[in-house]
Amino acid sequence: MSANRNSVEGQVITGITKLSQFLRTAQWRSGSETGLTPTQMQLLRELAAKGPMRIGALAEAIGVAQPTATDAFEALRRKELVEKKSDPRDGRAVAAAITRDGHKKLRSSDNWADGLTAAIGGLDQVDRSGLLRGLTKIIRGLQVQRAIPVQRMCVTCRFFQPNVYDDPAAPHHCAFVDAAFGDASLRLDCGEHEVAPESQAEAAWRRFAPATGAKNVDASPAATSEAP
Repeated sequence: MSANRNSVEGQVITGITKLSQFLRTAQWRSGSETGLTPTQMQLLRELAAKGPMRIGALAEAIGVAQPTATDAFEALRRKELVEKKSDPRDGRAVAAAITRDGHKKLRSSDNWADGLTAAIGGLDQVDRSGLLRGLTKIIRGLQVQRAIPVQRMCVTCRFFQPNVYDDPAAPHHCAFVDAAFGDASLRLDCGEHEVAPESQAEAAWRRFAPATGAKNVDASPAATSEAP
């Protein structure tokens, strides 16, 4: 069922659409300055964040068809911004990897989203925390629907222990760093993420978001864990 334009859901979708328009414009502007397309920049960022990946996994991660990812990779390889390496998980397979020049190119374009960064920075701590918590719920909801690739979020990580402390500023615990933290420190893409078993992920979600968790307990393993 589509959202009524004047409903809360409709207004949120309108707002996200306007943010998407800003991000697309900023990406194209950055691309014209760096000589790269938004897809190529997205591919570089993914490799920089996650390390060598097979093209199929890379395509899924950035939400494009595999031929599109292959074309972007080959264009970047001609510019010596990426290279082919043995897959660290399977020496018989080939993976895409970012080069030193690729990292330099990314650093030169780090300011592409400065406008949005400044706007978010203008929010107070409560609003920033609430925004991040809300985004976490929305992204997980889309993952459960299999509408977007699985993300390396706190709420699907085996190290995440939500709402275990009485401190409202830091109710959660991360077992990886053995420290408490609050909603403002939730990660939507964490390099230390390890997929939680399905039962653990569902229990953590119900504890993190008890008002909505019951709707998603039927999520399949594919929706709550990363593909091998």
